[in-house]
Amino acid sequence: MLNEKRKYPQDVDFHPAPHPTYDMPITPDNTASLYDGCEDYESRRVSAGGTGSMVYACWLDGVVSGADVAEQVLRPLTDPARFSRAGSPEEVINLLAAGGVYGPSMKQVSTMDDLVDAIGYGHCALVFTGTAFVFQVKTSQHRSVQEPTVEKSVKGGKDAFVEVMRVNTGLVRSRLHTPKLKLSQTVVGRKSRSMAAVMWLEGVADPDLPRKMLRRLESIDTDGAVMPDVLDSGLVDAPKSPFPQLIHTERPDKFAALLLEGRVGVIVEGIPVGFAAPAFFPEFLKTTEDAAQHFLAASFIRLLRWVSLGLTLLLPAFYVAVATYHPEMLPTELLLSVIESKQSVPFSTAVEILGLLISFELLQEAGLRLPNPVGQTVSIIGALIVGQSAVEAKVVSPIAVIVVALAGIAGYTMPSQDVGAALRIFRFLLVLAATLAGMFGIILGVVFLLWHLCSIESFGRPYMTPLTGGPGGDTGGSFIRRPLWRDLFRDPIINGGDIRRRK
Repeated sequence: MLNEKRKYPQDVDFHPAPHPTYDMPITPDNTASLYDGCEDYESRRVSAGGTGSMVYACWLDGVVSGADVAEQVLRPLTDPARFSRAGSPEEVINLLAAGGVYGPSMKQVSTMDDLVDAIGYGHCALVFTGTAFVFQVKTSQHRSVQEPTVEKSVKGGKDAFVEVMRVNTGLVRSRLHTPKLKLSQTVVGRKSRSMAAVMWLEGVADPDLPRKMLRRLESIDTDGAVMPDVLDSGLVDAPKSPFPQLIHTERPDKFAALLLEGRVGVIVEGIPVGFAAPAFFPEFLKTTEDAAQHFLAASFIRLLRWVSLGLTLLLPAFYVAVATYHPEMLPTELLLSVIESKQSVPFSTAVEILGLLISFELLQEAGLRLPNPVGQTVSIIGALIVGQSAVEAKVVSPIAVIVVALAGIAGYTMPSQDVGAALRIFRFLLVLAATLAGMFGIILGVVFLLWHLCSIESFGRPYMTPLTGGPGGDTGGSFIRRPLWRDLFRDPIINGGDIRRRK
């Protein structure tokens, strides 16, 4: 079933013991053999302080900054003033442990797994027999912070997440300057070894949420976590449901606001999107810009989105049901207009609507996949020329085009593209139900949809919160934005103790 709940391991440790991947001791030769055939692997044997004690240094070109390797690692390593007393590798190790190399981040590792991870994450390694010292000298050549492209910002922040995890966590910390903002890291993907950071506000988030998130991240069984779908399908309770169960955002200000509500967030290396949980369905009809507008204007727009949700989901099915089974529900003048527009159309109403819905999806997909200028041209040609020609050729009726176009425009008002995609799937199903049983089919389809939504859980919380009621649930806040002076309390369903937003 779509709402089948996933079963997760019940252990609650943050960092279970990792399974060994490279069962070999740390030596310079073993390290070089692992990277045999990797032409971006660089290594040098340098004399520590000119004393003759050779040190094996290695790194991945393009992952580290070559200038930082030379300035922060190799230069102090070859400085006689620092390593003149290093007469043996053991003495070099002792001087390194005491801070002989002034790289900003130094760590000693004792397993080949940790060494390989460090080299892949942008460290320069000084390898000895049985141990190694790694210095973070990650390259700064990455995409700069830019404006959001999907979640447009009018009055909010003008920066968006990038593919570098540390840049993203810094963007969040630039908005939450408190040691209560906690961060715990883990690794996802057997081969990609992608670093994932779990962030939450201590005292605000339920303490069980970070443990659940880390446990689920560590239980994801995949070769690589390089696409968002790995988290979408690997972390949620009901992965078969088409409705999103994680909040996605490319905006650090929205991510910080979600943490302030008591949610737990996830940022993954290489993915320019932040994830937050638990996710409730009404949250997907809210935007960050709602908080930047007057509460009356924001409430009106939020109500309009709920109306649009009903239109995009039910309007085509309602038209098929009324035109096929229940024409008495229409006013006489409107009924005569519908009959007149369909007299020369050779197809039934259901075939018209399904054909137009499929055509609408094809046009939308073509507009997304083609380059921007070509995509806009295809959309214009499809909407104006082909649509008008189909009406003039009596292939479809004008009112069917209006119904499908209105449903499509209403669907574009959904702030979440994932919710919009799920609604389009159920829109097709409701049209089929209306074709088979009219209004009774629509009612059964809506009942099934509501049952499905109410049966989903997000990290142990009902997906339809707060519409399902419960202690302290703010049902009205799903439809309107309360004024600032009345919005005093956080949602107790996800809160960890500090329930007041302000005094």
